[in-house]
Amino acid sequence: MLEEEYQPRRRLPRALQPPTPVEPSFAFEIRPARPTDLPYVREIYNHYVANSSVTFDEDAMTLVEWRRKFAFVTNLGMPFLVAVNPSGEALGYALASPWGGKAAYRYTVESSIYLRAASTGKGLGRALLEALVESCREAGIREMVAVIADKNADASIGLHARLGFTEVGRMGRVGFKFGRWLGTVTMQKSLRRRRGRPAR
Repeated sequence: MLEEEYQPRRRLPRALQPPTPVEPSFAFEIRPARPTDLPYVREIYNHYVANSSVTFDEDAMTLVEWRRKFAFVTNLGMPFLVAVNPSGEALGYALASPWGGKAAYRYTVESSIYLRAASTGKGLGRALLEALVESCREAGIREMVAVIADKNADASIGLHARLGFTEVGRMGRVGFKFGRWLGTVTMQKSLRRRRGRPAR
């Protein structure tokens, strides 16, 4: 063996050491969704359809279905938000859709929020949910309901709890996906009007 192999490795002077790679900043803007965002929305959602029990859907949604849903939600004046990076790609989305399907439920919505897998753990989920809550309040919504799968859902339950959602019920073994039974956790948040705004 060469003698050099027995010598302790010497550190390069600070000026000669290679620079530490800098991670690009995680920048995003939250805005109302546009039809051009829907291919990204479809991709984000279908990832969870295929790989998780976060959604009980088992079949991927088509772009046509997403266009129909977008039109339905926005025509009702309900929020459909996206978080986009500086290049305009959607990193996540959040929307409110009618709860219950009957006229008397018109001031209550079910909230949905999904993030691109690489965008989790960076504060985007909280920012999107906060924006959705405020958009629902602006739209005159009084109650928000989140129905969350009970498997591996601690992060989602915790996020909703931190933003004022309270658990109002659980149902067990109401879904079956990937060969196992799944339940749901239902959380609810009441929205108060800002002062100076008339009741709807």
